[in-house]
Amino acid sequence: MTPTHVSHYYQFGGPLMKRLGVGLILLTLLLFAASDVSHAQAPKWVIGGNMLLSITTGGWGGSSAGFTFGPMAEVVFNRQLAVGTEFNIYTTTGTPIEWATYFKYYIDAKSSKLKPYVDGGLGLVFATGGPYFAFRFGGGVGFQVARGIWVGPDLQLGPVFVTGSTSFVILIRGGFRYDLPS
Repeated sequence: MTPTHVSHYYQFGGPLMKRLGVGLILLTLLLFAASDVSHAQAPKWVIGGNMLLSITTGGWGGSSAGFTFGPMAEVVFNRQLAVGTEFNIYTTTGTPIEWATYFKYYIDAKSSKLKPYVDGGLGLVFATGGPYFAFRFGGGVGFQVARGIWVGPDLQLGPVFVTGSTSFVILIRGGFRYDLPS
């Protein structure tokens, strides 16, 4: 493969992007089909934030590690499905800012004070050179510390498609969540 052919493979609209897009759509449909609709309830809002370590490789500034922090909000449609958004600021090279949206699937852990989950979604990263498109996927677990208050680790991974290249972001974070009363 020539360098131009390789870079086209990773660019927006390239074969890898199309495969990832189809994969995310299929995963979303599978999660909706597997959810237990017998536990359907009125949607509830969750607010909170994330902070800790971010690692970026390639792309806009080489490899670097830094601190990440930002607020989040999500709507939980039943005990297992949620849609959310978050806004993150990184202290890595170029001080990128990310706006990410995601689908979240809470793994049912009945009679437990644990909330394990997996999630995936899309994001826009604003860094030197323009806004860039990103895929994110990961998971974590929430530990209930008080009524409606959850804390726990979160791991997010994903490519960021920068001009003529691809960067990869790894987020190892701690998060806190508050379930707003209905």
